[in-house]
Amino acid sequence: MKFQFPKRDLIFIIAVLLCCVGLYFVPSPSPVVSQSGTPTLGRVLSVDNSLVQQHGLVRYGSQRLEVELLEGQQKGKRFRANNELRAQMDLDKIFSPGDHALVILQENDTPENAVLVAQDHYRTGWGMALFAGFCLLLCIFGGWTGAKALFSFIFSCMVIWKAVIPLVLRGFPASWVIFGSVCLLTAVIIWLVAGLTRKGFSAFLGSAAGILAGLAMAHLFGYLMKINGAVLPFSQALLYSGYEFLDLQDLFIGAMILASSGAVMDLSMDIASGVEEIAFHNPQLPMKELIRSGLRMGRSVVGTMTTTLLLAYSGGYITLLMMFASQGTSPWTFLNNTLVASEAVKTLIGSFSLVLVAPFTAFTAGWFFRPKIKNSTDQ
Repeated sequence: MKFQFPKRDLIFIIAVLLCCVGLYFVPSPSPVVSQSGTPTLGRVLSVDNSLVQQHGLVRYGSQRLEVELLEGQQKGKRFRANNELRAQMDLDKIFSPGDHALVILQENDTPENAVLVAQDHYRTGWGMALFAGFCLLLCIFGGWTGAKALFSFIFSCMVIWKAVIPLVLRGFPASWVIFGSVCLLTAVIIWLVAGLTRKGFSAFLGSAAGILAGLAMAHLFGYLMKINGAVLPFSQALLYSGYEFLDLQDLFIGAMILASSGAVMDLSMDIASGVEEIAFHNPQLPMKELIRSGLRMGRSVVGTMTTTLLLAYSGGYITLLMMFASQGTSPWTFLNNTLVASEAVKTLIGSFSLVLVAPFTAFTAGWFFRPKIKNSTDQ
């Protein structure tokens, strides 16, 4: 596939890459508790399960391992290691001979005097292979547009890890930090894909308006329904790690906005692209008709997009719903459960943003593509 490189796209991409490099060098927050030792890659040679006990569906005890280190100054040496099982299926891991594991190696450890701690399975290798396959497929299928989408993916990861998380951990209001970051990501992603064009600006303005409306509704109904932000995974552990000042409800509201922003962005881009196509084929179509066309497209897409959010959020809590069903819990009872209510609010707020972003984008796109005395189209 032949790639074409418009100059203004290249300038924008270079700016995004420079931002990524700058974010990479932003120092992370100082850890409250420093980790003892260095995670080191090793291969499991043998396993002794004689101290592992089975109690119902869970196992507990100590799994003894013999591992060969595959990196560092001790590469090639064999160590003993322990894998402690705590009867927690979501956290425990079981090793088998041939597995690759991360073990904690202290500076002065030697095979004769040390028993290492087996931290977890090593997953980075296959994860990087999966990511490389994704990048390759995206660039082959999408061409230059796919490459720009890849840049936006990397930029999004850097903003979340190097900007959003450190700022929230330093005490800044989580919902507003995430809202500002989502607006920034929306602008960069849309303008990378659509360029600095009328389509790009109309999609961005529609998305920003929909996200802002969703933020307002999230604050209102989070308060009215008394949603406890502690439903977020590891939130209590985070508080006890030295961040007791965090407002978990505000953090939950920000998480709702972040989770729904991708669908909002997709819908706004769909409508803006459709209006652009209509205006291209009929440049004299009045603004009122362009807006009506955008609204009709929005009605067609909103139904499936809201269901997409419902299915995505339900998938994360399918086992909880199965537990309620197995206990014969009535719908009125489990709908008032904190976990179920939080997911319901998340789904409805995301759907609320989607429903609003359709008319917002239709109006902005209709205004941008309205007929002009001297007609010109963005390339």
